[in-house]
Amino acid sequence: MMIKLKLLSCVALAAAFSSSAVAQEATVTFKKYDNQKKVNVLIGGKLFSTFMFPDTLEKPVLYPLTTAGGTVVTRGFPLDPKTGDPTDHPHHIGLWFNFENLNGLDFWNNSYAIAAAKKAQYGWIRTDRITDLKEGKKGILAYHANWTNQAKEIILEENTCLEFSGNATQRIIDRVTTLKAAQEAVFTDAKDGMLGLRLAHELQMPNSKDEKFTDSKGNVTTVKGGADKIPTGNYLSSEGKTGDAVWSTRGTWCKVYGKMGTDSVSIAMIDHPLNPNYPTFWHARGYGLFAANPLGEKIFTNGASAKNLTLKKGESVTFRYRVVISNGAETPNAAQLNTLAGNFAKK
Repeated sequence: MMIKLKLLSCVALAAAFSSSAVAQEATVTFKKYDNQKKVNVLIGGKLFSTFMFPDTLEKPVLYPLTTAGGTVVTRGFPLDPKTGDPTDHPHHIGLWFNFENLNGLDFWNNSYAIAAAKKAQYGWIRTDRITDLKEGKKGILAYHANWTNQAKEIILEENTCLEFSGNATQRIIDRVTTLKAAQEAVFTDAKDGMLGLRLAHELQMPNSKDEKFTDSKGNVTTVKGGADKIPTGNYLSSEGKTGDAVWSTRGTWCKVYGKMGTDSVSIAMIDHPLNPNYPTFWHARGYGLFAANPLGEKIFTNGASAKNLTLKKGESVTFRYRVVISNGAETPNAAQLNTLAGNFAKK
């Protein structure tokens, strides 16, 4: 399957999605730290997230993510561990975008925990420059990165535009990523991809039993169950699936929701009709991994079908996603999320 889409400028993207956002009141500003390779994102003068791309990370991430009320909704470990944080899957950091099998290299599972002798099996996303920063009611941060092997040979060039907005109870990220092949690039259908987020402990689903998960290389990760009564999370998809039943199903959107202190908090991911293999499959685990993966069809359908994607040199593919973080007395219901998804789909 080959897909070729024109890369739009961030300005064009902002115009295209201007009618899709809820009423915005807060101004988005940025604070750039060149030496630390990070950019703070502030909404209404309050820190919302930090775009981090140091050489010590195997991919760029938005970390942490914070509600309009100041509550952190992403796991602290491994960068800033909190009491009670699960310590499994050290590659799960904030919000990220990558894939498990590109030209045989695993970009998803790479982290400091991979032994040096095995690093050659893993890919790296190296951000080399910020290409745009625009403040306002819609703040835009754009960057360029290269998907490489350990020898720094480029497989894909990435151009991503992140558009931030928010009001008194909501934060929105519109992410548009275009990947252009520097050589033939083959995405082989795999479970772990593409837009991923690791949830705070409170938004995990309650589970007292240990669970074991095996990756494509046979590595087994044990996720410890707990009895601390802190997790309150649950999933709901656009197709009415809930809890563990969401995993491996398709949907236009999916949200995780729960209580954090006295607040009702939710995070919704919304797919876009122009994305490959729309509507996406949800790789949503009760232990706190929340991901949209359109290219994991084989495992999600128990081998009934597969979705591989090949880009010849010079071809490109674009992925568009919206992330909505809400807090307050209640979280957005299905009808409201359908409206948000419908608006996002419009040009």
